[in-house]
This record gives sequence, C-alpha cells and structure tokens, in this order.
Amino acid sequence: MNAEFPDPRHNPDLLAHHAAEQVLLDAWNSGRLPHAWLIGGIPGIGKATLAFRFARFVLANGIEQTGGLFGDPPPAESLYVAPTHPVFTRIASNGHADLLTIERPFDDKKGRLKTDIPVDQVRRIAPFLHLTAAEGGWRVVIVDGADRLNTSGQNAILKILEEPPARTVLLVVTENPGGLLPTIRSRCRKLLLPPLPEDVVSDLLGRHHPDLPDADRAALARLAEGSIGRALDLASAGGLTLYRDLMGLLGTLPKLDLVAAHGLGDKLARKGSDTAYYAVTDLLVWWLARFARSLAREALPPEVVPGEAALMSRLAGDRGLDRWVEVWEKVNRLFARAESANLDRKQVILNALQTVEAAASA
Repeated sequence: MNAEFPDPRHNPDLLAHHAAEQVLLDAWNSGRLPHAWLIGGIPGIGKATLAFRFARFVLANGIEQTGGLFGDPPPAESLYVAPTHPVFTRIASNGHADLLTIERPFDDKKGRLKTDIPVDQVRRIAPFLHLTAAEGGWRVVIVDGADRLNTSGQNAILKILEEPPARTVLLVVTENPGGLLPTIRSRCRKLLLPPLPEDVVSDLLGRHHPDLPDADRAALARLAEGSIGRALDLASAGGLTLYRDLMGLLGTLPKLDLVAAHGLGDKLARKGSDTAYYAVTDLLVWWLARFARSLAREALPPEVVPGEAALMSRLAGDRGLDRWVEVWEKVNRLFARAESANLDRKQVILNALQTVEAAASA
C-alpha cells in the first residue's frame, strides 16, 4: 500500500462506489444479509476500504438490528461511521474484539509484505467466529488479499463457508477472483468494484500532491487506469517523468538509440533506485499491453503524453497483433525471471528494450 494513502482501517471516505455500498445496505436492511461477500477489482480502487467501512457499520449497528422497546430501527441510508465513533476508533487501533483481519504479514528482513498469507492465520477464523460476540452483536472477518492464499488456506476458508455461524459475516477481498477455488466463489455474494473514473483519481491526486500541475494529474490518472493506489505510487516514484523518458526512447524505434538505452539502464541499476526500476518495468509492460489492446480493437487509445499515438501508429504498420502479444509475454517473463534470479538490472532493461526493437524492425 502507498504510504501516502490512508490505511483502510483509518479511512472514513469511500469515493465512486455508491452502487456497491447500496448493494450492501439493501442486503442489511432486508434482514437477510449473506454470510460471505467476495469484494473484487483491480488493485488500489478501495476494495479494502469498502470492507472496513462495512465492518464498522455492522459492528456499530448490529445490536440495534434486532429491535427493542420501540420496534425495529429505521432502514440505514449509509455505511458511514464517524471517525469519532467508539467502533471506528477501536478498529483503527486494531482493538475491536469482534473483528478479525487476515492479511499478508510484513517481512522484516526484506522490508515488504510477504508473498502469501500463511495458512496458520486462516485457521484462526473458525474459532473466532464460534465465540460469542464480545459486544452482543455480530462478528466480522476480513480476508484482505485472498488470492494470496495457498490451496490449504483456501480449503480452510471453504470449510467456514460450508457452515457459517449465525450473525457472522466474512468479507473476502481479492484483486483476482479467478485465483480462488470455484467453490469459494460460488458460496460468496459477489461485489465487483469497477475502476475509478479518471476525474476522481485526478482529484484524489490533487489532495495528496497539491503542487502537481493539472496536466500532470490528468496524465497520471490516465496511466493509473482507475487505480488511485497506482497513481500515488507513480507520483511518488516520479513515474510521469520516467514514462516520458521511456516514450522518448521508444520513439527512436525502429532503430533504438543505444546511448540513451544504456543511460536509462545505468540510472535504474544504481544503488537506491529500486522504486524507479520497478516503475519503469511496470510502465513498459503496461504500455505493451495497452498497445496490443489497441491493435486488437483497431483503435488508438487516448494519449498519456504527446506523440504516443504517432508512435503506436508507426510501430503497428503491417506487423500483426500476435507479434506484439508475443513481445509483451517475453518482456513479462524476462522481468519475472530477473526478480527471482536477481539478474543485473541494466542488462535486464537493455534486453527488454532490444526485444521491442527486434519486433519493431522485423
């Protein structure tokens, strides 16, 4: 997660997902809330924010749902819980006894989140859900990054879904619903969040980077393709400048400017340049995928930077879609192999650019 963006535990705001919020509200107000929800969508659009928003709502309103001396409470109109509410503050401090969060642990040695969620964490869910609610209402579990569960972990989730205890809700958050067992998907109510509109991403960028020119915010929003998380990551990494450099270099094709290519490789191989290196590899893969999609649709996408459409038109020529899909696959595999085998970064960048050059000059 980008350090600039509020942790979902602390974030009271949810933007542009009003339809999803209404689905949850309608289910709650009906009195027949499904026990399990699958919240899916691309990274960085607010999936976990929605999950925590709903968890706060359920835990703040669950006791009242059964009615009382004056009958049932009126239907809820929003999932919003004020940051000053005791439920909000306890969840923000990881101190609410009726909420369990399962997520990838932090790897202190590598300074980043671990790749997978250990199955031991998932096995905490069943005993937690069978406890009596500490505050007399509901118990809620959020599994954030469920596609990072191995088969054992997913099977543990499945057992819980087969016999869920009363007044419990499981929120399964994933950026890759297809990576979950079909039986898990079939037992969850699906709630797939769309990418955020470009103007929403641009406005959010302005909140966190008020000095960014409007044109740069718009370009970053287009690069992010609806993900505010990705937009903030790119802004922090100087992603727009790197993208312009990359487009300038690709603009020399079909004969790659080797001096400029070596210069970029040297820059990305320096000590302390991890963020820039990962940004460039991500942007090159993204651009190749975008180019291939434009060939498939026979329509050029909106430009991120000036000259991009002309570059795509020139490279398209009479070279088929299959050729550029193959380039995308090769570059993707190269970057994955470089990460696992710790290959020399300058050489990796040069190899990737030369792969593109070979296709452009064929």
